[in-house]
Amino acid sequence: MKIIQIEGLNAEVEVEGIRRRARLDLLPNAKVGDYVLIHAGMAIALVDEEEAQNTLSLFKEYLR
Repeated sequence: MKIIQIEGLNAEVEVEGIRRRARLDLLPNAKVGDYVLIHAGMAIALVDEEEAQNTLSLFKEYLR
């Protein structure tokens, strides 16, 4: 998911128009515009933008 807003260690993240809140405790240096892997409401890994876009494309193709 892409970080679109940060307030302290709380982030608003988005993918395909779906927005969620996520915690950044494990990634305190994450910034707006970064892609992150979310698990149970926690951002657990930074994801390279190209890798994120490729993965999202695969999900779209798979879900057709």
